[in-house]
Amino acid sequence: MTTASAIQQRKLGRTGPSVFPIALGCMGMSGMYGPAEEPESLATIHAAIDAGVTLIDTGDFYGMGHNEMLVGQALRFFREKVLISVKFGAQRGPDGAWLGYDARPAAVKTALAYSLKRLGVDSIDIYRPARLDPNVPIEETIGAIADMIKAGYVRHIGLSEVGPETIRRAAKVHPIVDLQIEYSLISRGPEDRIFAVLEELGIAVTAYGVLSRGLLSGSSNSGRPGDIRSRFPRFAPENQEQNQKLVARLAEMAAGKGITPSQLAIAWVLAKRPGHIALIGARTRAQLSESLGALGVTLTPQEIEEIELAVPAGSVAGTRYDAHQMQVLDSEK
Repeated sequence: MTTASAIQQRKLGRTGPSVFPIALGCMGMSGMYGPAEEPESLATIHAAIDAGVTLIDTGDFYGMGHNEMLVGQALRFFREKVLISVKFGAQRGPDGAWLGYDARPAAVKTALAYSLKRLGVDSIDIYRPARLDPNVPIEETIGAIADMIKAGYVRHIGLSEVGPETIRRAAKVHPIVDLQIEYSLISRGPEDRIFAVLEELGIAVTAYGVLSRGLLSGSSNSGRPGDIRSRFPRFAPENQEQNQKLVARLAEMAAGKGITPSQLAIAWVLAKRPGHIALIGARTRAQLSESLGALGVTLTPQEIEEIELAVPAGSVAGTRYDAHQMQVLDSEK
C-alpha cells in the first residue's frame, strides 16, 4: 500500500488547510446503517489517523449526539493530528424522526456550544449547515458562523448540498473552504452546474456517497432496524436488476486492474479533479483498508472515459434520496 508520507495532500479551497485526499465520515458508526460495534468504530478512527487521514467528519444529529461523543472519545489524545468537520441544523425527535432544519443565528450558536461539549474540544475546524434552511437567508447562517470564527470557536466554514445561487451568496459573506455533496459514478449531477461555480470561487469538493452507500461495492439494504437504505429508491426491489448490471460492469473493470470495485469507484472520484477529497464512510478497519487502497490506483484519461462509458451518467435506476428529500434539496434545484 502507498505510504501516507508519499501521498500528496489536497487543499480545501483557496483559503482552507491541506488535507489527506481521503477523509473519514463517521455517520455509519451511529446506527444509520443498523447497529455498529463501538470498539470497532474507535479502532477504525485510530487506524485512519495512523494511515495519515487528517479530516474526520461528523454531525450533531448522527445518533442524536452519539457520533460526536464517539469522535470526541476517539480523538482525546489525537486532537492535534486531525481536522474535525461538523454538520449541524437537522432537527430530530426522540424516536429518531426527521423534523426539518433550523439554521437561525441563535440556533447556530446553540448547536455549536453543544457540539464543542460533546466533542470535548475548544474549537471546530470546519462548521457547516447540513442543508439549507428554507426559512433563513443563507447570509444570516453564514454570518453567525463568521461571528464564531471571530470568537475563536470555529476556524473555517463549509457548505453541504446547496446549489450555485446559495454558494455564491454564502461566499460573499465569508470565504467557504469546501462543499460536501454526493458525487459518484452514478451520482454525477454536480458536474452540470455546481462544479464550475466551485472552481470559479476557489471552493473544494468533499465528495460523500462515493460508493452510493455501498451500492457500488455490492452491498445491499441489510434489513436491520435503523438501516436508512430501506428508504432510498436505488435499493428498492424494482430497481435492483438495473443497478446490479451497473455494479457488475464496474466489478468487471476493477477485476481487469486487479482491484476491488470500491477502490475503482473511489479512484475515479479522486482522478476527476485535483481538488476532490473522497469522504468514505468506513465502519470497520477492513472497509477502511480497502478504501485506502484506492490511493495506489492510477487512472489514465482513457481509462476514465472507459469507466464512464461502462457506467454512464444517468444510467442508475432510482434517485439518491426519496421524493420528498429530492424536492427540498437546494443542490437539486
